[in-house]
Amino acid sequence: MSSPATGRTDDATGPPVPAAPDPAPAPRAAVAIALLVGSAFGMILNETIMSVALPALIADLGITVSTAQWLTSGFLLTMAVVIPITGFLLQRFPPRRIYLTSMTLFSTGTLICALAPGFPVLLTGRVVQAAGTAVMVPLLMTSVLRLVPAERRGQTMGTITIVIAVAPAIGPTLSGVILTALGWRWMFWIVLPLALIALAAGARWLRVAADVRPVPLDLLSVGLSALGFGGLIFGLSSLGEAARGEVQVPPWLPTAIGAVALAVFVARQLRLQGAGNALLDLRPLGHRPFVLSLVLVVLSMMSLFGVLILLPLYLQEVLGVDAFVTGLAVLPGGLVMGLLGPVVGRLYDRLGPRRLVIPGAAVLTVALWAFTTLSATSAVWAVVAMHVVLVVGLSLMLTPLITDALGRLPGELDSHGSAIVATVQQVAGAAGTALFITVMALGSASTAGGTDASGAHAAFLCAAIIATVALPLTLLVGGGKKPAEAS
Repeated sequence: MSSPATGRTDDATGPPVPAAPDPAPAPRAAVAIALLVGSAFGMILNETIMSVALPALIADLGITVSTAQWLTSGFLLTMAVVIPITGFLLQRFPPRRIYLTSMTLFSTGTLICALAPGFPVLLTGRVVQAAGTAVMVPLLMTSVLRLVPAERRGQTMGTITIVIAVAPAIGPTLSGVILTALGWRWMFWIVLPLALIALAAGARWLRVAADVRPVPLDLLSVGLSALGFGGLIFGLSSLGEAARGEVQVPPWLPTAIGAVALAVFVARQLRLQGAGNALLDLRPLGHRPFVLSLVLVVLSMMSLFGVLILLPLYLQEVLGVDAFVTGLAVLPGGLVMGLLGPVVGRLYDRLGPRRLVIPGAAVLTVALWAFTTLSATSAVWAVVAMHVVLVVGLSLMLTPLITDALGRLPGELDSHGSAIVATVQQVAGAAGTALFITVMALGSASTAGGTDASGAHAAFLCAAIIATVALPLTLLVGGGKKPAEAS
């Protein structure tokens, strides 16, 4: 996919530059990708860094499990609200400016969290962090599509899989180590200087050429997007609290409002995209391979984030292990996914998606059914083994699905396709977290608001059923070895 030779600017200098693609990433392109990958890794790590800390925060701040999980769900929800705007931002502003704004927001949010005197300020900091993080993944994906030739994208997207999946998987481990040696505030004090270094490095070295044009911002679409995604996730998250009688607003109300607002948002984007002014261009959804991959990515991310939020609660509150052991228990799975990311990417370049996605989905399903056998007396090593098998299945799915979905889109839809993929990932993560926390609460025999074996079993059973229902969809994935160039 190539861009026009004119109208393309390098945000470091301003004047037009040639747009002819190189056969391989140039040194400057490699530096840009490395900087974006490293920054995104550190930012997305914060999606799940709070999961192991939930029990400590519940005791320290005097809040319930359902309230505490908003430190994760609120982060994901904010990203889901902001990410649709990135399609507009990537057309309107140079990548360097977007990067610097993103890192500034993230650093500010991290400082707020470190200084937070209580839950409301801590949640505010998490929201500011998420606003900065939301822009980074679409920026990274779009930059790869612009800088990396099609025949090498699988390998590069395998590296991005480390950012998307491994960073949140390692979050609980890092959290457990920090909580054992220090307090929960140090989860942010340690991250802050790293974020500031990345900000300085981006200001000095990030140079990415891009087409920009004065696209108008439709404020009504922004409001509808926020109301739609926010209402749906708030309604889902309220189900667990409603089961304990802790909410004043019935969950169906925000859910219904969110669904209606999302329907109006879609209708408005369809009308605006004819003139090229949509906040989020939905034309990628007209490509069948893109939609199929998107559905499977949603189900995979629901499983990933659902298990990431359930496992720490199960290990600490059911098996009674401490935060340090909990962090170590999920570390092998994170390391395995990190090692498999580039390998799976290279296999995709050779074999295409079908030969990887189908066995990956089968392994994922088996792992989730294995989780349903856990009890109050299960061994920690069994949990570790099941988690490793789970991430092997996810690794075989995520890189091929995301690479194939984006690689089959016309070049002019790169930024919007990346925004759609990133949006549904975060919505799926937030929905998975809310859904499994709710099922765990409803299935728990305890009336004290804690987690017990029966509640964990119900949540894992729900995840296994979802994976089983989705398994036949993988048979529809195409078998092409390389995504077709659409432009």
